[in-house]
Formats: sequence, C-alpha cells, structure tokens
Amino acid sequence: MKLNHLGIAVKSLKDAVPVFEKIFGVKATELEYVEEQKVNVRKLHLENIDIELLEGTSPESPISKFIEKKGEGIHHCSFDVPDIFQSLSDLKNGGIELINETPRTGADDMLIAFLHPKSTNNILIELSQHKDK
Repeated sequence: MKLNHLGIAVKSLKDAVPVFEKIFGVKATELEYVEEQKVNVRKLHLENIDIELLEGTSPESPISKFIEKKGEGIHHCSFDVPDIFQSLSDLKNGGIELINETPRTGADDMLIAFLHPKSTNNILIELSQHKDK
C-alpha cells in the first residue's frame, strides 16, 4: 500500500490553484469534473505524492458539506491498494466501518472507496485502485 494523494477541499479552484502551483513549483492538471461526487478536481503531481484540489459544484457535494462544517483544508488521505475488493472485505471483517462497501469511480477513472472516520481515528481514508489492474 502506498500513499497516492492528499485531497484538499477548497472553496475555489480559481483562487487555490495558483497558490499551490507557487508553493510546489508545478502546474496543475486540467479541470476534471467527477459527476458522482459533484466535484471539480485539479491535481498537482509531485515527485512522491499528488495533491488533489477539490471544489464542490453543488451544496449536496461531500466537499461543499465538508467546507461548510469544517472549512477548507485536508479532506482525505488516499492509498493505492492492489485489490480494492479484497481490501474492503478484509477491513470490514476486521471491524473497520466502511462508507463504501462497493468501489465507485473517482477522479482519473480510478476505483475508490472510503473508510468511515469513526473507525480511523477521525481521518477520512480513501482506498484507490487503477481500473486496469
């Protein structure tokens, strides 16, 4: 398992992207809209991790709700797993509460699933797997 990216909730990609581009000295990817999550996404690819900037596109978006409750900031940590289905099964059998028992499609056409923060010391953890693996 390896750390894939940090998801950061922002109110405005237009305002946030230039700041993070200056900090890390790289250009963000083009805008990607993830309809299922109602979010716009831009990523900064760093040497050892990606920074995923997330902007809600509706009040029902998990990102919009997060910002309303907690403000902008780190939303989740994402880890690549070799077999997301097996990982979810193992975690559930081990007593970890899952938000998603079945993976869904996220940014970059990845399979993703979230673990409930109640089971992870209040950290939202995302598991991710490339669909072609």
